[in-house]
Amino acid sequence: IAKMANGLCYILLLAVYLSARCPLFLAPAMDLDMLQHQSTRTNLEKLKQIGNFIIDPAHGELASGLTGTGRMAEPEEIVGSLTEFFEQRLPLKGKRALVTAGPIHEALDPVRFIGNHSTGKMGYALAEALAEKGATVQLVSGPTALHTNHGRINVIPVTSAEEMYNACNQLFPQADIAILAAAVADYKPAVKADQKIKKKDEALSLELIKTHDIAAALGKQKSTGQFMVGFALETENETANALKKLESKNFDMIVLNSLNDTGAGFGHDTNKITVLDRQQQVTSFSLKSKRELAL
Repeated sequence: IAKMANGLCYILLLAVYLSARCPLFLAPAMDLDMLQHQSTRTNLEKLKQIGNFIIDPAHGELASGLTGTGRMAEPEEIVGSLTEFFEQRLPLKGKRALVTAGPIHEALDPVRFIGNHSTGKMGYALAEALAEKGATVQLVSGPTALHTNHGRINVIPVTSAEEMYNACNQLFPQADIAILAAAVADYKPAVKADQKIKKKDEALSLELIKTHDIAAALGKQKSTGQFMVGFALETENETANALKKLESKNFDMIVLNSLNDTGAGFGHDTNKITVLDRQQQVTSFSLKSKRELAL
């Protein structure tokens, strides 16, 4: 019965091997003398020549009591070999990406700020999608409750438009891809009060001044080979305004979404977008999760 079982296992393994249409990894394990035998070495070399991958046996104590090379590689080594193999084949391997995400807080005083409803969900989803495809990502993030643990993402936390502007200007020259998904404030208070502004009977007037236009600044310095994507959240004349922004900021592509669409915009886990490029090709997507759209 044992012989029949072994024979059946051999047939099943052979059937799986011959039917495979994917990369195959073999982690041989055998006694020292068996591994050194010329027939074994010849067969392993033939397996490599026809496209298989061999995870070399480890050195250590063997089942026979001998010490030498022949132990199966440890699970961590096998996983490491597989991870390295697939990472080398990721489409964005070696590319560097800059992503901005989240809101901006412009301080009125030590207590209050001017901000918006952005949560950063779209920007973080894009950063993780880029990292999963092999890119090294610099994520410049405004104040948000989101976190990422991906090893290829470096988060640079900022608060104000000035801080985001400085970070992006420093990182952009090294970037192959830039995706500007943050909701950056267009204006900030002309003066930040040193102390909390106290409530009074009369109305409070604020003088606002323009912040740095991050997208326009990066668009001016964009060089050949860099690909820059912007976002446009609109409430009226959506397509016309997006195309105008695409041109004025020197984007290669712009992602348009509208607060008129249910489930899109700030605070949602979903979004409904339209993508426009410099050839004015328009691609619209139905309501999807931000994760799906990022991928």
